[in-house]
Amino acid sequence: MRLTGKKVLSFVHDEFEDLELWYPIHRLREEGAIVHLAGEDANVKYIGKYGVPATSDYAFSDVSANDYDALLVPGGWAPDKIRRFEEVLEFVQQMDEQKKPIGQICHAGWVLISAKMLSGRNVTSTPGIKDDMENAGAIWHDEAVVVDGHLVSSRRPPDLPDYMREFIRVLEDRK
Repeated sequence: MRLTGKKVLSFVHDEFEDLELWYPIHRLREEGAIVHLAGEDANVKYIGKYGVPATSDYAFSDVSANDYDALLVPGGWAPDKIRRFEEVLEFVQQMDEQKKPIGQICHAGWVLISAKMLSGRNVTSTPGIKDDMENAGAIWHDEAVVVDGHLVSSRRPPDLPDYMREFIRVLEDRK
């Protein structure tokens, strides 16, 4: 298993895009990674857009970037809630400063916009937030997956295989 011993955090909140949360988690676990979920509160069941639940292991305030090798931010409407927490933005900024892999898909770009880390970065997202991404200084591409150093971005659920192939590669390559 390529990712044995790697620890990955995924943010979660209500109305996450079900596939964009669970597909990456399952793929990472298949490769041996340990994946935790952090939400507004610990041990809370959050419900996805299509009714699939996910229970947080930790609260946003209980996690440290120093304890994780990578971060995943799912899409859906959850990113608009997730980005309102200062501890989330600090976590994202620390992961970026430490050049640890950060995966974002669909509307997850909103979290990175609020963390003020997209200026000059090559990214993709759902076309619905293209203007938001560009207004934050990002260079937006209409591609299934865009890798810019440790930042891996993707558009939507049909792109998940490409997204996870590249995210796993970036995480595996990080020593």
